[in-house]
Amino acid sequence: MTEHQSIKPWQRLNHYPETIRITRKDYLARHLKRMKGIYGTTLYEFSPVAFIMPNDYIKFITEYSKERQIPGKKLSYWICKPVDRSRGRGILIFQDIKDFVYDCMVIVQKYISNPLLISGYKWDLRIYVCVTSFYPLTIYIYEEGLVRFATEKFDLRSLDNIYAHLTNSSINKFGPSYRKDKDVIGSGCKWTFSRFRAYLRSCHVDDLLLWKRINHIVILTLLAISTSVPFTSNCFELFGFDILVDEKMKPWLLEVNHSPGLRLDCASDVAVKRKLLHDIVDLLNYKEADTLRKSRGTNRRISCFSRSQYMLTTESEVPLDFLACGKGIKSATTSPSPSCLQITKRTATYGRTASAYPRKTLTSQLREKMHMPQTPIQSKPLSKSRQSSIPTSQLFLFIFSQIKIDGHSPV
Repeated sequence: MTEHQSIKPWQRLNHYPETIRITRKDYLARHLKRMKGIYGTTLYEFSPVAFIMPNDYIKFITEYSKERQIPGKKLSYWICKPVDRSRGRGILIFQDIKDFVYDCMVIVQKYISNPLLISGYKWDLRIYVCVTSFYPLTIYIYEEGLVRFATEKFDLRSLDNIYAHLTNSSINKFGPSYRKDKDVIGSGCKWTFSRFRAYLRSCHVDDLLLWKRINHIVILTLLAISTSVPFTSNCFELFGFDILVDEKMKPWLLEVNHSPGLRLDCASDVAVKRKLLHDIVDLLNYKEADTLRKSRGTNRRISCFSRSQYMLTTESEVPLDFLACGKGIKSATTSPSPSCLQITKRTATYGRTASAYPRKTLTSQLREKMHMPQTPIQSKPLSKSRQSSIPTSQLFLFIFSQIKIDGHSPV
């Protein structure tokens, strides 16, 4: 926390303290398991069954053995990942426990063996999420992202073929089918979400429910750590959520990346990542911070993004369809309620190239799902003594999505 306490009011750090609780695989599994125990499996059903080794070895063996005692039951596949490694390093997929070997702390999860395939290839989604505040929880979900393909066709008979089962570019670039030209599926191809949506619609697939579920995953995952993150006024963080979609169009959370790669590897990377960085700079409103730097002394600590500036004054009942990310939803989205106008006007100053504004609020519906009592929204910053005990319900204040306005501010 030292670096977070010593920064000037006009400076920004690109990480919050304690977000390792969702970006490290074992911590993420623990927090989601805890939330599942509190709020039920219906709400937190988007994460595969997980065991953390070596602590959960007995539990894993019990689950593994129980499955084999049921006549005719289809046996599960398992995936083993080191808890603190990235880029697909050290991953093992197995079905028979005799093939399960590990030499470090790992997490073992049920492997999603029925992924939705495109032309026979496995793929996943990289969702870019920017959090600008945890008090209240303020989430921007970027409307564009990347669909990452494996370089060889999916086949459960060859579990040791990482090029068929993993989509990481850092792994697949060493595969025999990898090519720098990524327009053809199977060469380490990447699509933008725009192209992916067009593909789904060409197959007569309504993707609206998929994006609703993905947004739920993002929100509920961040809620799992929201009360654990200390109050810091000068931070933001860009997360990379990796989502796998199965053949029933159900999304699964694979992991959360705390420093998603921004290297430009192909045309899709350029189309997504350059605009993403540009929009984040606009979102952070450095012009206002620069004005603050010139007008305030360096010794006085104030909050550029204080809780009171972002607090909604009233709650409004809105349908859950605000979660849809597709461009087609724009025409169906109603005008912001009066409680959103102060936020809308503020975000409009972030820049005209890509403005962001709140679509709708989520407070009442998800609170009801989580069986939480409604509490009045507060408009004053929390005192230090209360920051650790903020009710989870107060974190459902408003959720943002990133929307392109074609050169015009929304208000």
